[in-house]
Amino acid sequence: MPLEAVKSVMNRFVEFINTADEGLGREVISPDAAFHAPSHPEPLRGPEGYMEVIGMMRSGFPDVQWTLEEMIGEGDTVAARFTMRGTHAGEFFGIPASGNRVSVQAMNFYYLADGRIVGERGQPDLLGVMQQIGAVPAP
Repeated sequence: MPLEAVKSVMNRFVEFINTADEGLGREVISPDAAFHAPSHPEPLRGPEGYMEVIGMMRSGFPDVQWTLEEMIGEGDTVAARFTMRGTHAGEFFGIPASGNRVSVQAMNFYYLADGRIVGERGQPDLLGVMQQIGAVPAP
């Protein structure tokens, strides 16, 4: 894919994860996409699978927002660094709401085909999240 097309897909993807707009999700994510998330032992599939991840995040952090800080592409593969910010206002991985604001990084790889995301391998800083919500002591 040309660089401008890759940027467009990624910008629309960020809009999708920040709004949880299911229609937008179907636009930018292939129905056959596989998402490998550390929170799930098996890959999640398609836009519905990604909505599951967004739902999990929004249940713990209703105001969660992601900022795409940088991305590097080679062919149809994109490496992206995000900052996730939100307020721990609901249960997250069994930890009751703390009211703490969090700001953590994530490094993800995206695989694109035909103008859509067909795969993702995500590595969010879950340790940083758990430290910032008070579930794990900070060093």
